[in-house]
Amino acid sequence: MTAFTLDHVMMRVGDLDASLDWYGDHMGYVEHARWEADTFTNVYIGPEDPADDAALLELTYNHDTADYDNGDAFGHIAVRVDDVSDAYEELLAGGVADYRDPESCGGSYAFVKDPDGHEIELVAGDAGQRWSIDHTMVRVADATQHLGFWTRVFGYEHTGRWEADSFANYFMKPPAASDAAMAVELTYNYDDRTYTFGDGWGHLAVRADSLQDDWATLLERETADYRDPASCDMNYAFTKTPDGHEIEVLNPESSPMDRSA
Repeated sequence: MTAFTLDHVMMRVGDLDASLDWYGDHMGYVEHARWEADTFTNVYIGPEDPADDAALLELTYNHDTADYDNGDAFGHIAVRVDDVSDAYEELLAGGVADYRDPESCGGSYAFVKDPDGHEIELVAGDAGQRWSIDHTMVRVADATQHLGFWTRVFGYEHTGRWEADSFANYFMKPPAASDAAMAVELTYNYDDRTYTFGDGWGHLAVRADSLQDDWATLLERETADYRDPASCDMNYAFTKTPDGHEIEVLNPESSPMDRSA
């Protein structure tokens, strides 16, 4: 397993059962792991038989609130389908609201929203199972800074880029990761806008080979010491991107899919 492969993306939901039903009914997601705490519940979901380096979706349900602001620093997750138009029509037929159809997106992608307003992009792809997560998009204030961050700190490389008149998208993942692995999409708008995080999105998570050793390497590369392994019972640690997106560094034995072998 390649170090720092993206393991999951976390989002917060107001009604856990409603979200589990929505992702199960419309995308065939199943529950792979659950962690019950006194004040919150984490459920890890995804296609029934994901590839070894595929990413899951972590739904976090806080027991004391159902009200979240998604902000705009996180953009969306994207899922792979064989045909974007067919998949979009399938979702609409199943009761999903019409949001951004393929025609309005140039025919190459489309968007829907989950019950909490998290945007989900449909993209064409055959790596891994249908509806598997292709990438998670985050918006950045300085593209050069963030390209350097992901390259120097985590060893990522470009897997694609798309430059438009007003923005650019850069896709990054570890060099040895398979096509089924999730990428991070860095979106840079040219108008110098700033972004708000809200609390509807939580973090990206990457897998370590050795939590202690890899955390020490990250600190040597001058990443933010936000929550160290000792403060997290040696199960994980957290750093942040230059703009403040949280990144969980996951002990391999703590992966929701037990993918440490």
